[in-house]
Amino acid sequence: MTLRNIFIDFGGVLVRTEDKGPRARAAERLGMTSSDLEKVIFASESSLRASTGEIPEEAHWQAVAETLRLPRPEVDKVTAEFFAGDRADQALLDFLRGLRPERKVCLISNAWSGLRAFITQEGFADVFDYMVISAEIGLMKPDCRIYRLALEELGAKPEESVFIDDMLVNVEAARAVGMAGIHFTQPESALEELKQMLNHR
Repeated sequence: MTLRNIFIDFGGVLVRTEDKGPRARAAERLGMTSSDLEKVIFASESSLRASTGEIPEEAHWQAVAETLRLPRPEVDKVTAEFFAGDRADQALLDFLRGLRPERKVCLISNAWSGLRAFITQEGFADVFDYMVISAEIGLMKPDCRIYRLALEELGAKPEESVFIDDMLVNVEAARAVGMAGIHFTQPESALEELKQMLNHR
């Protein structure tokens, strides 16, 4: 069977924290560890609610401000520094661009409501035929329904599709619906695995 469809995660795959210094410095000024600050931003109740679309992203940041006991404008400064070490993987994005139109590329991301606008602002919305963002549909990985929805929206067969994610539980869920899976741990090895699949499936 030919591999016709590539489904891929966003955070930790297409965009990764390459320089952890800014996060460490932001946390230190708040009297926290980087891990503690990451939990407030990514693992809090408001983050989960924002990721399922129950609340808008702005409400999540207001909750972060209250948790950190900072004025909202100060949280904007903390946030800017927190994400300052993140980098888009241009080589991977360019490779995915080069697969189209012969093959389809779809994003599947657990993310807040601002992700689509961010991707457009950063100039790589053209990489994707379709984007499935949890906040917009009320489903999060590893719920199998999000993969089935993505397949349906793309008009893709699971046996002709691969999903790439840095979290193994999400890859295993994609495999459970019949897709191939690549666990993203190193950029070079993941890309090489994808290339082999494209050549040999």
